[in-house]
Amino acid sequence: MKPNNTAQEILNCARSLIVLGGYNGFSYADISKVVGVRNATIHHHFASKSILVRTLVTNYREEVQLGMAELERNVPEPVEQLRAYIQYWESCIADNTAPFCVCALLATEMPILPEEVALEVRTHFRTLSAWLATVLERGVAQGKIRLTTSARIEAESFMATVHGAMLSARAYGDAKIFGVITHPLLSRIS
Repeated sequence: MKPNNTAQEILNCARSLIVLGGYNGFSYADISKVVGVRNATIHHHFASKSILVRTLVTNYREEVQLGMAELERNVPEPVEQLRAYIQYWESCIADNTAPFCVCALLATEMPILPEEVALEVRTHFRTLSAWLATVLERGVAQGKIRLTTSARIEAESFMATVHGAMLSARAYGDAKIFGVITHPLLSRIS
């Protein structure tokens, strides 16, 4: 007998709907149709939309942290870690498995997000930026990366470029635009 994954199916559906239309781009009725459960079932697992999306972002942040830890374990060179990060998104955008970072998309809606969701989104950005700064600092210490500003500022710029490239790829309807924008990043710093 298959264990009950209803909560996970609801989260997966919500994630897809957010990537397509943002926070206000879906309702419990939309999830109900896709997952095949009643609204009451969704409310049983997630009493409100803000709780649902906060849970989704918390889970997303955990996935990202696991991904960063895996890069740290399996890719020893800082430049290669940055390249792997870019290639991950490039592949996801190209094959449409994850065409957009959930937190980047939600960040575009910060003024309308419930505070508990906004807090999780901010935490994602701070965590990602701190990791990128650490990778950059390690690269500088090893003589593999050269920076024109502090690692913290470069990390913010790197993150903004990657997220901006996602927007551009979506705006142009061309996944290749992501690489056109992000590939020069590594050339500039290495």
